[in-house]
Amino acid sequence: MYVKVETERLAFIRFNQPKLRSEDYIHLRDAIHSDGDVQNIGRLTILPSTYIGSPRHMHEYAQDAMTYVRNYGTPDLFITVTCNPKWTEIERELEPGQKPQDRHDIIARVFQQKLKVMMDVLTKYRVFGDTRCYMYSVEWQKRGLPHAHILIWLLNKLHSNEVDDIISAEIPDPVTDPRLHDIVTTQMVHGPCGALNPLSPCMADGKCTKRYPRPLVAETVTGNDGYPVYRRRSKEDNGRTIKVKVQNQEIEIGNEFIVPYCPLLSRIFETHANVESCHSAKSIKYLCKYVTKGSDMAVFGIASENVNDEISNFQMGRYVSTNEALWRLLSFQIHERYPTVVHLAVHLENGQRVYFTEANAAQRAERPPSTTLTSFFAMCEADPFAATLMYVEMPKYYTWNQSTKKFQRRKQGTPVPDWPQVFSTDALGRMYTVHPRNDECFYLRLLLVNVRGPKSFAHLKTVNGHQCQT
Repeated sequence: MYVKVETERLAFIRFNQPKLRSEDYIHLRDAIHSDGDVQNIGRLTILPSTYIGSPRHMHEYAQDAMTYVRNYGTPDLFITVTCNPKWTEIERELEPGQKPQDRHDIIARVFQQKLKVMMDVLTKYRVFGDTRCYMYSVEWQKRGLPHAHILIWLLNKLHSNEVDDIISAEIPDPVTDPRLHDIVTTQMVHGPCGALNPLSPCMADGKCTKRYPRPLVAETVTGNDGYPVYRRRSKEDNGRTIKVKVQNQEIEIGNEFIVPYCPLLSRIFETHANVESCHSAKSIKYLCKYVTKGSDMAVFGIASENVNDEISNFQMGRYVSTNEALWRLLSFQIHERYPTVVHLAVHLENGQRVYFTEANAAQRAERPPSTTLTSFFAMCEADPFAATLMYVEMPKYYTWNQSTKKFQRRKQGTPVPDWPQVFSTDALGRMYTVHPRNDECFYLRLLLVNVRGPKSFAHLKTVNGHQCQT
């Protein structure tokens, strides 16, 4: 049923391409003046970023994640939480003789509520301290169990000597904390793999792809690549061991196979919740890409009909599991983040993107609609406070009204000292990226990052009273 729904939605976008034609304003104007034929401007099948899960949508989310990094530095915690089909909330809803995999609707509903509670625990109850911003993304394993990747930025950065208070990679004491010992030994043991079990699914070329077994160390240290090496004590150093079954044989394993976890979250949620401290710049791009890497695909070689058809490219290898289908039919969030990121247009004079139909093309060419950039210039001219701001700072104090295409001062938030009726919020602005080959526009963007309160394109080109050509 969900694939039918998705096909219908994509069909609507495909058949309404003529209504979605977009061309840079200046090109539209030139085309109409030269040949007057509106038919063949903008020949391309576009899958817009408003379609959730499309490559453009995912790319936008990865860029927004980098906006958080630019404003708040590196994230402090990376948490992966997976659904546990043995949760009592799931098991008590099953009919006699049913297994959890027979009822993906229950799994989806329960996991969605657990995830909501987890975000409340992290952000409202502040278990790790005040949260500055967060983002998460929901994915599905091949068996169909949902799991979420969560990035947390804390107000007070996590110091290396505090990691052990939050994250553990050791087997808990079965005498003093039997419940946690039970959860960790059932949910947080990787493998075992390596020499103990060469047939483990994580093995490739005789090595574990997840880098287990990990080295046993007496103290937590930061590794050479910025990933922490957590404290895992050996048996000689009072580390505990447990017995596990591998191919009908009992094997004794120690802390080298324990996935890092937070004792508090494991106790609350009784599931596989991997908590990692991350603070290297290398891990950021990987995480932001990982958190927003998009839909599952299962592609094999097919000769492509139309390179410009983004909808067919998206549909060609789309792989939907039962649980994802139910999650999407129930309209649950796939991504969530805070604070909001407002996208700001960057274009040369008369170079804004215009959406037009055959009927209104001439009128659009006469009077192009205003954009966030042209509206910013107008605000700097009229509003003395706006003239003190950079372009990317606008969303913090102003809201963008989509219908009137104008910026308006925010009506609520934190009052700004010395400026009556000006309020600030946590909203962040992000200018669209411009390729350096598009040189004139690229330099315009550079100026917008550095110049406060420009009043027009001419103002940006003026140096010491002399207006430059380019």
